[in-house]
Amino acid sequence: MGSLKDEQNQQHYTYQEAKCVWVHGPIIVGAGPSGLATSACLTNQGVPYVILEKTGCLASLWQNRTYDRLKLHLPKQFCQFPLLGFPRNFPKYPTKDQFISYMESYASHFGILPRFKQSVQTAEFDDGLGFWRVKTQDREYISRWLIVATGENAEPVVPEVPGIDKFKGTVVHTSLYRSGAEFKNQRVLVIGCGNSGMEVSLDLCRHNAIPHLVVRNTVHVLPREMFGFSTFGIAMALLKWFPLRLVDKFLLLVANFTLGKTERIGIRRPKTGPIELKNVTGKTPVLDVGALSHIKSGKIKVMEGVKEITRSGAKFMDGQEKEFDSIILATGYKSNVPIWLKGSEFFTKDGMPKTPFPNGWKAEKGLYTVGFTGRGLLGTASDAVKIAGDIGEQWRTIKNCNNISCNSHVILLKETWFTHLCK
Repeated sequence: MGSLKDEQNQQHYTYQEAKCVWVHGPIIVGAGPSGLATSACLTNQGVPYVILEKTGCLASLWQNRTYDRLKLHLPKQFCQFPLLGFPRNFPKYPTKDQFISYMESYASHFGILPRFKQSVQTAEFDDGLGFWRVKTQDREYISRWLIVATGENAEPVVPEVPGIDKFKGTVVHTSLYRSGAEFKNQRVLVIGCGNSGMEVSLDLCRHNAIPHLVVRNTVHVLPREMFGFSTFGIAMALLKWFPLRLVDKFLLLVANFTLGKTERIGIRRPKTGPIELKNVTGKTPVLDVGALSHIKSGKIKVMEGVKEITRSGAKFMDGQEKEFDSIILATGYKSNVPIWLKGSEFFTKDGMPKTPFPNGWKAEKGLYTVGFTGRGLLGTASDAVKIAGDIGEQWRTIKNCNNISCNSHVILLKETWFTHLCK
């Protein structure tokens, strides 16, 4: 393990001197949960790496783009990273700050040292030389392997809503929302009814704001817990024994019993069951943490789709028109892979792997992806272990080859190519 750290430290020294850097192991793009989990698994395999992060901190989405009251939606055992779990004294659903402290401790434990403020401009495979060339704003990194760890939630989705540029009040995406205290006593339009939209609306209520939640499409709302156990955990256990559609029917039966029929309060359920819909489309059901009771009481008002934003409010599809002080866009995030990854046909135009889970972690020419499973941190952990294992086998083969005479020629050729690339 010491030799691995020495090798990584030597690489870090080299970066200070060179504009072009040969990376002995893989290049990892992104120092969020996906990048951290993969880095730890590579370390466990004895494989050096370089992790590039465009911001100045670990897990920038969690540190800079999440609201204060956020907690993990699933119990901690479904959200922990490989090789090191959460501290025992953490609650069942860790808070935002607790999760960030866990990630920082995780990075420290495994000696993960990202190269901060290295924004990847392009990453492309050089077919002539057989290496990945990753260019940031001030350097080029070269390696046999590239791991895309920027995940599904790299950039905020800001939809084009007719007339929104005319609105005289505040318009903010949830990536910039921190607390309902900033909107105290305001009439607020929340566009988007996923987990973020529901939780932001609940947070607004607790600060005496009056949220109006736009529910344009169908959505499944499930209780976070059933019979004192995690709904997700129950679903995972049942799926080991029963068909998916039968499990979906059970979840909806319990949801209707505990929450009531959501159609009565303006939230229509999809015809496809919650787990099947998640598997097919990636659309996550909302896990209710209290918003539904506020909708029933009228504290959160459900609105149909927005037809147009006006100077002082909004017009809705059902003909209503209301005034608002602020608008919050709870419209989610998207992948940014198509912006910087060039020449690969492994990703769709939306920046998601074309190969579905559980086989989307490995592409061609030494390209890997982690954090694109649509299954949250549990999927990330699974991908990280597979990727590290696969690269670890290749790494040991290369090391063994270099340790016997097969290949002073290969080493010399590699160094010649590297010299050529860095001219």
